[in-house]
Amino acid sequence: MSLWFKDVTLDEINKMSENTMVSALDIQISEITDSTLSGVMPVTDNIKQPFGIVHGGANCVLAETLGSIAANLTVNPTQMHAVGLSINTSHIKAVRNGKVHGTAINVHKGRTTQIWEIKTYNDAKELTSTSTLTMAIVSRLNK
Repeated sequence: MSLWFKDVTLDEINKMSENTMVSALDIQISEITDSTLSGVMPVTDNIKQPFGIVHGGANCVLAETLGSIAANLTVNPTQMHAVGLSINTSHIKAVRNGKVHGTAINVHKGRTTQIWEIKTYNDAKELTSTSTLTMAIVSRLNK
């Protein structure tokens, strides 16, 4: 059974992120399964810290992007939306080149909150960070 409110394509998901921080970092959603959402972020100079490794904040942006999109795909978009409450990221292994790959999986799907675990990997499939993202599910205000 799928976690998602409705079927959606990768093209539709990626189109939602045009002209946002997501597109500025060239993050692309690469896979959606019945229970996970994955994406990839190329390692370019503009996401590195001065020491030549991926900036921890860029890892957080990838993690929050995956978890936030995933959470929003679980709710009826005409009535609700998901917004971030908190994110905690542990940086495990530095990445200097290639791509950072991430996958979000739901840990808790409640009526008013969701918790997502996001793990990132380098091209060698080595774990590079883990994040826990808590999302609030709120009513959409129609004005």
